[in-house]
Amino acid sequence: MLVGERMSSPPIVIPPDMSVSEALTLFKKERIRRAPIVKDDKLVGIVSEKDLFNASPSPATTLSVWEMSYLLSKLTVAEVMTKDVITVTKDTPIEEAARIMADNKIGGLPVVEGSRVIGIITETNLFKMLLELMGAREKGIRVTALIKDQPGMLAKITQAIAASGGNFIAFGQFVGEDANTRVLTFKVKGISQVDVKKILEPYVGKIFDIREI
Repeated sequence: MLVGERMSSPPIVIPPDMSVSEALTLFKKERIRRAPIVKDDKLVGIVSEKDLFNASPSPATTLSVWEMSYLLSKLTVAEVMTKDVITVTKDTPIEEAARIMADNKIGGLPVVEGSRVIGIITETNLFKMLLELMGAREKGIRVTALIKDQPGMLAKITQAIAASGGNFIAFGQFVGEDANTRVLTFKVKGISQVDVKKILEPYVGKIFDIREI
């Protein structure tokens, strides 16, 4: 799956001369937490809700409401935005975008085509995709188990479950307890919890969790 399939498009962008107070109002109205800053159709920065709040006067300030409003009306997003923006393209694999966000501790990436912003991929987009990958909105038997990391193991498990009438809703594997193991998580329907457990016994080292959800 590529970024272009999951990005929010068209993105909500703002000009660098927008005031911080106007940006905060826009963020609240559109229910967004970050926005690319665009000037003359070119990306020049990105600003987050946190940046905007940090630019606002502290609640402990001695300034009056009118003085605070005046200062915020004069302060522009160009003064608080991040100028060195990390971007991706619509052809970037979705897991690469997730890695970039995790490694850089950021919650969103503008998606560009040349210098033009065509979308934005955020942690919310990734969370929605995770829900789909894990079959969170479908009922079934959910299993988390430890398996040996060896050729053919996954095929044996999936074939055994399918042969018993099980239909996979979700399937994934993750880093195990050591280099020789993997943690397998999947959800199936069309088969009972008791039968799933019985089928897995010859193949898994440990069942961490099995439940119907």
